[in-house]
Amino acid sequence: MAYQETKNISYGTRVSNSVKGIGTGFMMLLAATIMLWWNEGRAVKTTKMLNEAEKVTVHVEDVSEADPSLNGKLIHATAFTHTDDSLCDRNFGIGAVAVKLEREVQYYQWVEYKETETKDKIGGSQEEVTTYTYKQEWVGAPVDSREFKDPAYQQSNFIVMNVEDKCYVADNVTFGAYRLPKNLIHAISGNIPVELDFSKEQIENWNKDVKTIFESKASNQTDSLAKPEAAYVHVNGNVLYFGKQPNSPHIGDMSITFTKVLPGEASVIAEVNGTNLRPFVAKNGKEFSALTMGTASMEEMYQSEHTINKNITWILRIAGLLLVILGLKGIFSILTTLLKVLPFLANIAELGVNLVCSVLGLVWSLLVIALAWLFYRPVIAGVLLVVIIALVVFLVRKGKSEKHTEETVV
Repeated sequence: MAYQETKNISYGTRVSNSVKGIGTGFMMLLAATIMLWWNEGRAVKTTKMLNEAEKVTVHVEDVSEADPSLNGKLIHATAFTHTDDSLCDRNFGIGAVAVKLEREVQYYQWVEYKETETKDKIGGSQEEVTTYTYKQEWVGAPVDSREFKDPAYQQSNFIVMNVEDKCYVADNVTFGAYRLPKNLIHAISGNIPVELDFSKEQIENWNKDVKTIFESKASNQTDSLAKPEAAYVHVNGNVLYFGKQPNSPHIGDMSITFTKVLPGEASVIAEVNGTNLRPFVAKNGKEFSALTMGTASMEEMYQSEHTINKNITWILRIAGLLLVILGLKGIFSILTTLLKVLPFLANIAELGVNLVCSVLGLVWSLLVIALAWLFYRPVIAGVLLVVIIALVVFLVRKGKSEKHTEETVV
């Protein structure tokens, strides 16, 4: 059954909160402006860096032996990676000769969800009703049920042990005759299961400890877990499971999945430094190196990098625009709050404020982007400025036209 909390917020408190929201709104507007400006600079610098790097990249057919004539050059090649590093997860005694060794931990817990509904009242006060619901789910970290609002669910969660996700990465990985830098080692992918082989003694020790924890919490479970013959530790392939029934989880159950990344064929773009590879440093100071699993041509790799750059640019532009609009709404929210004494007037005003903030937010964002491009690329910025001016002129003329129409009707 859902649990609800009802809170009444007075008109004075709402006005006070809106006044405080003006400051928050200006801070959001400033942060969004800075982000939009920085993003355009980042995009231009990245594009220039990629274009510069592509012009000087040399394709190398064979990197099985170090070539002194390539020292200092930016190369593209395809070869097999290799490592002799032995990685070990000492918490569980899992080891493998691999590029990466990873463990992913999941806990079966009660999770709290809340949904808030508000209702304006005549006079300016507001009734706020928050409904809390609870679901059993697999999550990546323990959930502290002591903070749950519903007393019936407080203290309902427990864990058998607190273990975090972990990724062990090899220090020494070669690409043909060359040693890869750390950032390219991290780029190697292709997780496969790690077959688990625990000793009988280890499983018995775990089972004893976990069984004690589950038995102490058995009263909170829907069925009896405290059977002497019950096994609480299960190994299935690369999964270590703590709990009575892996196919029917209970609160407190825990799943740990182990995977590894083995060396394989990869395509790399990096600068040669003796027998090491390192990132290329462009004239504008930005660094670049890339690794793609499998065979990929130089053109494909650069095209992929340009696409990534464009996607990031548009994601940050949209995020910046939304942040600008939210900031403006925070600044102008005082107008609608003052009218909350009559909710229907406030609703009409809110529609107008939302429309104005959206238009102003769009114009402001385009202006910031245009000025940033004017700073970084003047020609394209000129085009954007023309678009903005045309938009403003259109809105002004439309407003005057509507006003003239109204006067004519009168």
